[in-house]
Parts: sequence; structure tokens; C-alpha cells
Amino acid sequence: MIRRLRGVLADKQPPYLVIDVQGVGYELEASLSTFCNLPEVGKEVTLYTHLAVREDAHILYGFSAMAERTLFRSLIKVSGIGAKLALLILSGMTVEAFARCVQEGDAAALTRLPGIGRKTAERLIIEMRDRMGEMTLGTAFMAGANRQIPARVATPRDDAISALVALGYKLPEATRMVQALEVEGLASEEIIRLALQAAIRQ
Repeated sequence: MIRRLRGVLADKQPPYLVIDVQGVGYELEASLSTFCNLPEVGKEVTLYTHLAVREDAHILYGFSAMAERTLFRSLIKVSGIGAKLALLILSGMTVEAFARCVQEGDAAALTRLPGIGRKTAERLIIEMRDRMGEMTLGTAFMAGANRQIPARVATPRDDAISALVALGYKLPEATRMVQALEVEGLASEEIIRLALQAAIRQ
């Protein structure tokens, strides 16, 4: 089991990144919350990891905070929640925000995320509330700050739109979300974070 990686950030293009560890390039998938905490390419970074072994692939997921990885591992145990949807949840809200939704039974906030319907939101609340109690994860949850590869495009605005589409938003909706923001001078990861935060508040 690969528990943690420390190396040089060689590339980052949501939802994928590459860490060079002594000459070996590890490709990871990560939530946009983790992307927002990444340093510039060429800088050293440490990520907590989760390795998913399937018949057709070994997929490594990276997280900037232990609490985020803990929540991810709990989410993929919920019926009907796979790794892709778990990353989408972590991209759309912080660990604290998700814990608050579970504690308060706020299904409406969860349904604002693409791919989360009313029944899925209610199932998440029920199963995660029980799991949080059984595993005593409340403290860990509150401790965190919170397949198609998007093409590399000319501007951070376009890069953000591509990443939102990869997360499940329709192109017109993703474009509208980004165009509604003041994004001059912002990196694509910051644009994505602001767009998702605005979507959650609506």
C-alpha cells in the first residue's frame, strides 16, 4: 500500500497530477480542493494517497490533507458512490462543509453537486452519519481545511471550463459558471474553486 508520496510536482492538470519521486513519475487523480493547495510545478509537495486496485488498472488518488483522504475512503464505501463521485464531492465542498451537511441532514446542499440526486444525497446522509459515529471520524472530518483528461488550453479560464466539464457539468453551464466570475489574473484552480463555491451557494 502506498500511504504517502513526497517529491517534485512535475505536472498538474485537473483532475490529474504527476509527482516525480527520485526519477519515477507517479500519476495521481485528485480533487479540486487538493489542486488549490498545490504549489507551483517544480516545487516539492507531499500528498497522502489511496491506491485502488482494479482488474484493468491501478489508480492512485492524492490528497493534501489526511482528513480529506479519510472522508474519501468512507465515501467509496457508501452504496452507489464510486471514486469519481467521491472526488466530485470533495471538489465541490470542504470536509467541514460535508460534515455539516451530514450532521444537519442538509440534502439540498448535496444535490447542488453534479451527479448527486435527492436519493443519493439522502443515502449519503444516512450512511455517513452512522459511519462517522462508528468510526469516531468527527474530529478527523473537522480537522481538514477545508475520464477524460481535459485538454491543455490557452487560458486559465478555458482550463477551468474544461475541468468543470470533466467533473460532470454541461459545457454551457460550466461556461456560465466561469463567466459569472471576476477571474482576471487568477489561476485555473482558483477559478474552479470559486465557481464551485458559487454553485453550492445558489
